[in-house]
Amino acid sequence: MEAAGPRSRDARGRAASQPGSRAEKSPPESRKVYMDYNATTPLEPEAIQAMTEAMQEAWGNPSSPYPAGDSRRHTQIRDVGGRGPMWLLSHYQRPSSFYLKAFSIFNMHLPLVVKMAPAVQAITVILSKLFHPFILLSWRVGSEADGHSFPSPVAPGRKAKEIINAARENLAKMIGGRPQDMIFTSGGTESNNLVIHSVVKHFHKIHAAVGDTAEHPSPVEGALPHIITCTVEHDSIRLPLEHLVEEQVAEVTFVPVSKVNGQAEAEDILAAVRPATCLVTIMLANNETGVIMPVPEISRRVRALNQQRAAGGLPGVLVHTDAAQALGKRRVDVRDLGVDFLTIVGHKFYGPRIGALYIRGLGELTPLYPMLFGGGQERNFRPGTENTPMIAGLGKAAELVAENCEAYEAHMRDVRDYLEERLAAEFGKRIHLNSQFPGTERLPNTCNFSILGPQLQENRDVKLDIITRTTRYSVRQLFRILRVLPGS
Repeated sequence: MEAAGPRSRDARGRAASQPGSRAEKSPPESRKVYMDYNATTPLEPEAIQAMTEAMQEAWGNPSSPYPAGDSRRHTQIRDVGGRGPMWLLSHYQRPSSFYLKAFSIFNMHLPLVVKMAPAVQAITVILSKLFHPFILLSWRVGSEADGHSFPSPVAPGRKAKEIINAARENLAKMIGGRPQDMIFTSGGTESNNLVIHSVVKHFHKIHAAVGDTAEHPSPVEGALPHIITCTVEHDSIRLPLEHLVEEQVAEVTFVPVSKVNGQAEAEDILAAVRPATCLVTIMLANNETGVIMPVPEISRRVRALNQQRAAGGLPGVLVHTDAAQALGKRRVDVRDLGVDFLTIVGHKFYGPRIGALYIRGLGELTPLYPMLFGGGQERNFRPGTENTPMIAGLGKAAELVAENCEAYEAHMRDVRDYLEERLAAEFGKRIHLNSQFPGTERLPNTCNFSILGPQLQENRDVKLDIITRTTRYSVRQLFRILRVLPGS
């Protein structure tokens, strides 16, 4: 993932055109290059290492860490099978409830966790007969008071919890947020759906609380929650919103992006606001054109509008941005963006295929309602046993982005600019660089172009092996983007 400095453009040109060079005598070696890094990226080797170590050393359940330390108890259990005494390193919540976690089988560090009931001696007989030949760790009869010392291994569950906490901190650092405002999810689709679900549910909850009496009706009495987005959003935003409209659960305004700058303009967003508007969701960067949306301006104007709405008893408007395409390619800071929600997708910046969601002031300033119910993980907002290896990889990828983002961005911009220069030199007026909107910032890695005229196969100097994805999604996305590009 760490970008090595590319060869200079002059050196590349000399290698290709120097008289008598091997490049002139023989055709270049055929080579396929994967260029759709906005769709996904390969795993960073350091992320793979972090995931592997987590699988080997932190395989325990992070929700059951069995903490060691001062609360650790050393309990003597005599081996009634006649092969000597054993010590159980245990922590208990009740006097009659012990947790056995000191067996290490075959040197593979696979502790057997058994809840010891009052019939502890009978269970010990069974354990002794089954596992004693393979026990590689044993302790003398005695106690710490007798001067004996005992090993203090870090329980795998506790290690897993530490990894998850560190990953949360790395994610927060990457986006300039607070660790307590981060929730791990399965990916960007879940994060986006969770935001929409939460805002709609919160609207109904507040509406019911405000309009609970005939004397004090809600200012939006009878209205459905209203959401504003733009026409070039990812399907994980567009399709859930269309579903809500079909089910008559919410109303949605799809604001078209400008053909002048490719952006969803703040003025158009504000013009679409209604009394029942509760959410504005605009992607931070478009995956096809690379255009950066004016999210900071949208957030700033929505905050000012919310002050007026509060005076009139109207619900506040929350702002969400899907930052999937921007992270790892440019600096992203939630303080500058001013958003209430931000979606993170690991596999877009050389991490694994899980994600996270930033919620400003989670549970205090910004509402979040779970879609799942279960074991209470992620403070009950996203229950389910945490996927420690994937979270470890995500945290490592985020750490690398936080440390090296400027270098990554500079390298990607250099490569993109060189590509566009060579395309212009090769095709001249027949090429159109679609994503070069005057005065509009774009991603440093994204080049969107069209070639006019004869088929590429007729050009002797260019031979491309093109694999076209004709899935339903890519065709839909293509037609939406084509409507935006100049001249369409």
